[in-house]
Amino acid sequence: MHVNDASTSGGAAGGAAVVANPVWVRLLLPVLGLGAGLLLKWAAQWIVSLPWAPFQGPLELLESLPEPGATIGAAALGGIGGLVLAYLDDRDALVVAVRTDRVALTRRGRTHEHPRSQVDGAFVEGKGLTGKRLVLLGGDGGELERMPCDLSASRVAEAFRVNGWPWLESDPYAGEFRRWVDGLPELPPSANALLRARREALEKDDDGDDAEELRRELAGLGVVVRDEKDRQYFRLLPDASRG
Repeated sequence: MHVNDASTSGGAAGGAAVVANPVWVRLLLPVLGLGAGLLLKWAAQWIVSLPWAPFQGPLELLESLPEPGATIGAAALGGIGGLVLAYLDDRDALVVAVRTDRVALTRRGRTHEHPRSQVDGAFVEGKGLTGKRLVLLGGDGGELERMPCDLSASRVAEAFRVNGWPWLESDPYAGEFRRWVDGLPELPPSANALLRARREALEKDDDGDDAEELRRELAGLGVVVRDEKDRQYFRLLPDASRG
């Protein structure tokens, strides 16, 4: 696996089939934020009349500001909030660039590349905007990648298929996963320790970077792990280390 620092981008790139969130999504969020700011300004007087409403102090201050400064300020704050959301959305979004000889997955400024010869299959697992994962399977049955994927599964599948890659409709190893319970004797002691650390990381790690790093360490031991409803499930590769 080759990892580089890179910035994400959409569109075609040197003949690659690129799948990314459309630009209009990033442009829409600041506009929605601006609109939300104006809506809040117009509704401030009504909201402060409700004794149970939160943020009474800031809303009363907003309502007391002279015009047109109050409206301009509310719109500006909403627009800035939308820009922040657009930045966070763009940072976390996955960009998939598939060529006939390699695939590049870019997220959070890092690009993971895999040659075609290393990949035995690819599929999207899960549903919804936050529950989907793009998985690349290696020749030994292990997982080369398991990345959050908010992209259209059909668009991702087409990008792989048009370049001659094996696309799978589901995980061929799904039936081999078992729920992890601490101290399972069939797991190497080091794997149990890593799974304990990963459980803690999942509970407190908002961005998931620590959990992903531990997932890769487990893969080095021949332990494939996936998450389902805050639980860890695993399967062992045939030559999993007993270290």
